[in-house]
Amino acid sequence: MISKITYFLCAAFMLYASFIFYPKWNKYGSENTISYDAAGYYWYLPSLFIYKDLKHQAFNDSILKKYKPSGGIASGFKLDNGNYVLKYPCGLAIMSLPFFTIANIVAKPLGYPQDGFSPPYPLAIQIGGILIALLGLWYFRKLLLLFYNDAVVAISLFLLVFGTNYLDFGAINLGMTHSWLFTLYVFLILNSYYFYKTPNYKYAIRIGLLIGFATLTRPTEIISALIPLLWGLEGISASIIKARFNFLLKQWKKIVATGISAALIIFIQLSYWKYVSGHWLVYSYQGQGFSWKHPHVLVYACNFLTGWLNYAPMIIFALIGIIPFVKYGKNKVAILAFILINYYIVSAWDIWWYGGRAMIQSYPMLFFPFATLIDIVLKRNYLKWITAPIALLLVYFNLWLTYQEHGGSLFSVDNMSEAYYWRVVGRWQVPEQTIKLRDNPDLFEGEPKNLLLIYENNLEKGIPVDTTIRIVDGKKYISLDKQHQESAAYKFSYQTGKAKWLRAQASFSCTNKEWELWKMTQFIVHFYKSGKEVKVGMIRVYRFLNDGENKELYIDIRVPHEDIDTAAVSFWNAESDKPILIDNIKVWSFD
Repeated sequence: MISKITYFLCAAFMLYASFIFYPKWNKYGSENTISYDAAGYYWYLPSLFIYKDLKHQAFNDSILKKYKPSGGIASGFKLDNGNYVLKYPCGLAIMSLPFFTIANIVAKPLGYPQDGFSPPYPLAIQIGGILIALLGLWYFRKLLLLFYNDAVVAISLFLLVFGTNYLDFGAINLGMTHSWLFTLYVFLILNSYYFYKTPNYKYAIRIGLLIGFATLTRPTEIISALIPLLWGLEGISASIIKARFNFLLKQWKKIVATGISAALIIFIQLSYWKYVSGHWLVYSYQGQGFSWKHPHVLVYACNFLTGWLNYAPMIIFALIGIIPFVKYGKNKVAILAFILINYYIVSAWDIWWYGGRAMIQSYPMLFFPFATLIDIVLKRNYLKWITAPIALLLVYFNLWLTYQEHGGSLFSVDNMSEAYYWRVVGRWQVPEQTIKLRDNPDLFEGEPKNLLLIYENNLEKGIPVDTTIRIVDGKKYISLDKQHQESAAYKFSYQTGKAKWLRAQASFSCTNKEWELWKMTQFIVHFYKSGKEVKVGMIRVYRFLNDGENKELYIDIRVPHEDIDTAAVSFWNAESDKPILIDNIKVWSFD
């Protein structure tokens, strides 16, 4: 069958992406499989089985210093009793335990430290993640074949893997929860389907365990209970609801088995909280929460920073497919209820810029409307000619984006702007100056006309009071570091109408490059009217500096239409501990 061939094509490509194109397991620091959020989910395993220190995390500093995963205690907080609570729930750690155990057994014989983070451990997590992803994809094919023909399923599989962000989290970022949850949802739907065909304890217990593990992985996945509760319903009339209630009442012993199975799994997290804090319930996300009354419905999906649909536009087909799915689809109530409620929860999270990865576990549901749309398209030739080129273009976009995220330099969805997005999307090379659009929406291209030097300061005279001035080898510099983060504003008179653009330039010298985006030194231009700031623009200079480099950099900015009387240049360093020296400030006006 063509869907089976497609599955093996997808599997081969995912294995290539995981172990040849970008094997995260052998990367260092924050690019490793066990890093950032993934390290937070994983941290339970070495804490319990190697260091036997769930409470105090005394090993934390040595691991952070040696491997630099940017996780661990950074993903938790200290209690009044002196113990630490890990931020992330333990579901993924428990599911990863078999792979961790194998790594822990073979690490020492292979000559690696038995410390939970040496190469065998991220490799084991990588292998475990890809096996679970491929297992989920295989059974996803079987699930779709229950409702759609082989050609529809083949196209669905191909577009899921090659055309959406499932590729990234199902093949590369395997320390995260999303492909694991995708697989859990596939099995949950399948067991719900079979339970209503043959209601027995086997399916009931499986459903409970799957709900339990999904919730233990991400607490908001408690809504997974909607799927078995509503599966098979095609409407919400009084008679339909009454029939479902009577069915569940008749099967009450099996429903109790489901509840007990789920509760036993969830109880693991409660036990951990009780052990470290003395309380059964702990809100480990601290200052992060939900805006239930004002969810970020549009900005979550459509923003150029991390927007779900901006970076997984193939899913627009699934959203369009909801229209025919309402008319032709099966199990409409369960699938549509889950899609709507899940999106409400995801978009209500106040850290909305965490991106479209949070939607991946809902793809088993979203691909029912997706497959319904494909089924309709295949029956109408004119729709094939319209949709096929669009779908292939979106496949190209997803492959290009995945490459840029892990092998290229043009694209990174953790720091984007609308201007930069449209300038580089789909391209493989752009001029270096284009990178400035990530920070500053103004970019002048071409030869400046009527270039006029209007301000110059070599820091030898006319210096405002500036505590960042240092003398190095007999010369004055603006010196920024963690203790001296902000320079003075170097102001000069300027009026609207003289020219359309300003170009500010300065010389920058660093010893070591700063890689953390939010710590990068900013080169800032301000415009004022009567002391009130009218416009500001900036670039992050470490985008253009390498270790030990001395370089002149400039920023071009359009003069605002509003009346202005003053402009200024300043520099800000956030909290980088990498010193930077700045001098030779010059500003030109030009057309």
